[in-house]
Formats: sequence, structure tokens, C-alpha cells
Amino acid sequence: MKKVLFITLIAITCLSCNSKQDSKEVNPKDSEIAQKVKQLISEMTLDEKIAEMTQDAPANDRLGIPYMKYGEALHGLWLVLDYYGNTTVYPQAVACASTWEPGLIKKMASQTALEARTLGVTHCYSPNLDVYAGDARYGRVEESYGEDPYLVSRMGVAFIQGLQGTGDEQFDENHVIATAKHFVGYPENRRGINGGFSDMSERRLREVYLPPFEAAVKEAQVGSVMPGHQDFNGVPCHMNTWLLKDILRDELGFDGFIVSDNNDVGRLETMHFIPETRTKAAILGLKAGVDMDLVIGKNVELATYHSNILKDTVTQDPSLMPYIDKATSRILTAKYKLGLFDEEPKEIDEETVNAGRDEHREFALELAEKSIIMLKNDNNLLPIDLSKIKSLAVIGPNAHEERPKKGTYKLLGGYSGLPPYYVSVLDGLKKKVGDKVKINYAKGCDIDSFSKEGFPEAVSAAKKSDAVVLVVGSSHRTCGEGGDRSDLDLYGVQNELVEAIHKTGKPVIVVLINGRPLSINYIAENIPSVLETWYGGMRAGDAVANVIFGDVNPGGKLTMSFPRSVGQVPVTYLERPDFIGSGKGKYRFSDKSPLFPFGYGLSYTTFKYGTPKLENEVINTDGTTSVSVEVTNTGNKVGDEVVQMYVRDDFASVGRYLKLLKGFERITLNPGETKTVTFKLGFDELNVLNQDLKKVVEPGTFTVSVGSSSLEKDLQKITLTVN
Repeated sequence: MKKVLFITLIAITCLSCNSKQDSKEVNPKDSEIAQKVKQLISEMTLDEKIAEMTQDAPANDRLGIPYMKYGEALHGLWLVLDYYGNTTVYPQAVACASTWEPGLIKKMASQTALEARTLGVTHCYSPNLDVYAGDARYGRVEESYGEDPYLVSRMGVAFIQGLQGTGDEQFDENHVIATAKHFVGYPENRRGINGGFSDMSERRLREVYLPPFEAAVKEAQVGSVMPGHQDFNGVPCHMNTWLLKDILRDELGFDGFIVSDNNDVGRLETMHFIPETRTKAAILGLKAGVDMDLVIGKNVELATYHSNILKDTVTQDPSLMPYIDKATSRILTAKYKLGLFDEEPKEIDEETVNAGRDEHREFALELAEKSIIMLKNDNNLLPIDLSKIKSLAVIGPNAHEERPKKGTYKLLGGYSGLPPYYVSVLDGLKKKVGDKVKINYAKGCDIDSFSKEGFPEAVSAAKKSDAVVLVVGSSHRTCGEGGDRSDLDLYGVQNELVEAIHKTGKPVIVVLINGRPLSINYIAENIPSVLETWYGGMRAGDAVANVIFGDVNPGGKLTMSFPRSVGQVPVTYLERPDFIGSGKGKYRFSDKSPLFPFGYGLSYTTFKYGTPKLENEVINTDGTTSVSVEVTNTGNKVGDEVVQMYVRDDFASVGRYLKLLKGFERITLNPGETKTVTFKLGFDELNVLNQDLKKVVEPGTFTVSVGSSSLEKDLQKITLTVN
């Protein structure tokens, strides 16, 4: 595929020359870069400036301006146009978040940056900071870190810091520029469809969708931001000056460059029907604040034609030149920060290059193991004692996948690179048991088929085995970008396959490999053991095998609530009060609660929480305190627990959510061991957006809840008073 950037579509940056960041203090290095950029801008022609504002522009030989190569890095490096490199593919973002351990995400991103640099990539379109708002019909939920803004913020900051580096290492030869996307409110639409319009109050924007981007800018100093496809309250993001200038640049202080999402400046005309021509679309983007245009297409002549139109337009209207200069300067600044002017372009041998490293692939396994969530384990069916079985059936459409002839594996999730191998659940179990246990494999059905032709073989495999591992869920055929759905049941005949295998009477372990929460009511009611593994990356099968046979104790927790039916969506723990105790505020004939809630996950051991204790039970509105809780492993296995803290302002000047996650920590405990976990309580944890949409801490009482999930029964509570 030939990538062409329609330069007309260049939504070149908002030229807010009087924005806040222009008055910020700059360090000597930044000042030196600014002088170099200013000098370079003065020597560049209009054609050369316009070329800089495309993501596929070649190096400028006349002035020695290097090319900034790009890629995706959601869960390992994916080169948008090239499928070479043998890159490491880690678990998908939804799985990474399920570890509840930001340090792991930071390490993954730092390893990804090393592989990117090996392939000459210095600008990556990741992370996805969209807060999944409880509507799993939307296929891209797999790219999200979850339904909670605080959790997404912590994971996002960790990812950006890993990819870009921090301190003196930021943007050095081992790091690259991250892109926070999609700014902003992208998943908030009424039909659960990719690119659907977002219509919301400013309060919801600021309470739910903006916090991860605020953290990305203020804490992680993200170098690039990408707007969303959609319109926001009637104004498309790529021409939305309020979002891109007033909030992102002036309020949050973002000083990097903005890159368009694919084709989205042109879509101002072809999708949103606001300007009548692409020239007018380019000018709208230019004035709103996008510095660099990303367009994937095939028509080189058309691209040249559009380039000439934009050049002619700017020539005829010199008032546009300052916008061009500002956009170009931001891009050049990024190239200087990356050190691209000081290094030779990498010569890549596509036949032999191997960007992956053994230690990265081993870490991909660790990450996959820590992301697995045990949803159910009746009668302690898991872990399986290898010495007590002679045969094991491995059944299901997601149990195995061969290396594809082109593209990448369907069971890795969207934006996946092509690893040198993929360990399926079948592969992993075969390696684990060796010749000690006979494996009886049957596919049963295809992930997107309604044929039951394979059922008899699957049933036969189950009947002649001591236990069954049944692997179902979704794949890139039924989920991911463009994989939106109108229902959330297992697609095709998968649920019927589960029923058929269950009726054999054999002990069944369901392994879910999927990218979205699913309404798995039959499984939840009838199958004794259920593992949620999401898309576990290139070592997924090894991780599943290690959990099933007890070498690894599952410790992941859900970052997305599971619905009972599509009629429940959006389903999320982020709820406001309703008719409590009155009989209203419920569904007629069905349960309102999620099938599996946010923060939930079981273990092979058990944990006991003590009573939370406050360092100070009374503080001032500008004061700080902390809450501590003792957690004890009361079982007989080493295990991980994710301790979660939620806060509620009991009485305030505005409506609030029933509780908000404001702290979490994953800990490892030996049998009988007790650890004390402490969380800070101050402005960040206690503030509310008042009626003027200002963050304030209001006097009154706060309920602080600490426990193992968002469920009320899993939480210990204590009251904090603020004067």
C-alpha cells in the first residue's frame, strides 16, 4: 500500500502565538533549539514548509532536514506500511491495564521504543487515552485502558514516560515521541459506532474524558496529540478551536505538535460536510490547530494537485503564512529534540532485520501472565494438578492460529505487529504437558461462522478427555477498529458450542480470548472456571498454560464491567445516585448490576482486609492525609492482590458519582503474610467540579472505601471530615 498525504488536508497548527506556553520559561537547550528552528524557517521555501507538515515527506536534502519516520506502538511496534521487523507483540491495551501495574506498562513502552529506534521509527501514534464509557458495542474498546479516568490516566502516563523517556533521557537515542489520542471524547456516542458524533456536557468532558490528556500533558509532557474522527457537540475535532487551542494549548499548556487522524482534515468536507471544498477544509484545519496531516491513499497525482492548491491559496492569502510557520516550527522542534539532525538515517535490510529481543519476548510473557483475570472458579477446579489427569481436550475457534501468509495474527488484537511466532493456547498447553498428558484438539467452529459441522468432533474430543479447555471469544474479524457490534453475545455458534461441551458432563474451563466485554450469561451460570485473557500477545498460550496448571496465580482485575445484555449498555461503575431503596431506578424483569464488575478478579488464594485507618480524621480543605489498610494472604499460595481506593464526597454543591477510583496498588503476599498499603488523600483525590466547573475541595464528610473491587460488599469504609 502506498501512503500519500494529501497536503490540502493539512490541518496545520493553531497559531496561538499568544498562548500560555509562549510565556513559559525555557531551558538553555530549548532556547538553542528555538534559535536553530527560527533560522531554518527563514531559509525554507513555502513548498518545503508544506512538505514538513506531512508525515510522508522525504528528507530535505537542500537544508539537511531529516525525515521523521512513524509507526503504531499500542502494544508493540507496528509499522503502518511495512510488515517486517519481527517486532515483539505484547498483550493488547485492555490486557495491559488489567495488570493494574503501571510500572509494567512503562517497561513495555520503553522496550517498544528500543525496537522502534532499531527500525528508524521516531514518532509513534500511541497511546490510546480514550476512556471506554461502558459501551462495548464499540469495537475499539480493546485499545483502551478501561472505563475509569484515573486508571486510564495512570496507565497513559506510564506508557508515555516509557516511550519518550524522562529527564535527561527524554527523546534520546533510545526513546521516541508518543502521540496521545483521540482528543477528545471519542467513545462517547449513542450508537457505539466508530466515529459517531460526541454530544456531551462540559462537565462530563472534564470529569471523564479530559483527565487522561491533562495527565499526559502536565505529567508526562507528551510530544504529540491526535484529535478524534468525530464531531464534538457539533464541531468536528479537527476544526475545533475550543478543544485544540483554548483547552489543549492554553489551558493544559500543550506545546508539542498536533497530527491529524487519517484523512480527517479532508473529512471535514467528505464526512462532516462543513466546507464545500478540500481547500476550505485545509484552511479550517490550519486555523484550528493541526500541525501535521496524516492521509493514507494511492493517488500520487491527486496529492500533488492538492498540494498545489494549498500553495496557491497561501500565496494568494499571505495572512496564512504565520500559521504555516508556526506549524513547521513545532515539527522541526520535535526533530531537533529527537536528535535527528545529528544522526545518519538508518539503512534497514528488510530481509534480515530483527527488531525484537529475547528479553522483550520474555517480558511479554510476564505481562500476559499478570493480565489474566479469573472470573470464576467453582469447587477450585483450577489449577489443574498435572499428575491427576491423563488427557485434556483443547477445543474452540480461538484455541489455535497458524502464522498468516500476509498481515498479522487475528488473535493479537488491532494494531499488532508481526512477531516471529505466536504461541496459541494449544501450543502453550502442549509445551506444558509434554508427553505426560494426551491433548485432544478440535476446533469446533470458526469465530465468524454459523456452521456446526465441527461440533461432533469437538464433543468426541471432550468425551474422551478428563477435562476440557474451551477457548472462545472474539478476534480481529469480530472486534477492533471498525468491528462495532449491535449485540454482545458470543458471535456465530460459539455459545451453542459451549452448551454442547458442557452437556458432556466433563469439567470445563472456559478461556476467553477477546477484545471487548461480552454478555456471557450461559458461561457465567454453567461453566465452573472462567479465565479472561483478552488478547495476550505473542506469548499468550504460554501464559494461559502457566495459569491453568498453577505455575502462575492469576491476579489481574477487570478494568471494564461486563454487561448482562446489550440493553444494559453503557454499563460502568461510574454511576450517579438514583431512586435508592424505592423500587425505581431498576430494570423490570432483569438485573441492573453488571455480570462482572469493574475491579473484579479472583485468585488461587484468599485475602483479608483490615479496617482502614486515617492518619488524620479531620483536615482542612487545603490539607492532606492518608488512609492505610492491612491486607493478609489467608490462603496457602503466594498471590497478588490489587488494593483499590474509592472516594465519595457525601454532600456537595453538585451531583457526583457514587464513588471514584483514586488509588490502587498491586501487591504480592506469601501465605500468612500481611502488608500495609497506604494511599494519599488531598486535593487531587477530594476535589469536585463545582457549579462554575472549577476544581475545589468543599467542606464536609467524605466516604473513603478500600477493598478488592468496586462492589460494595468488597469494600471497607471510613469517614474523613474536611473543614
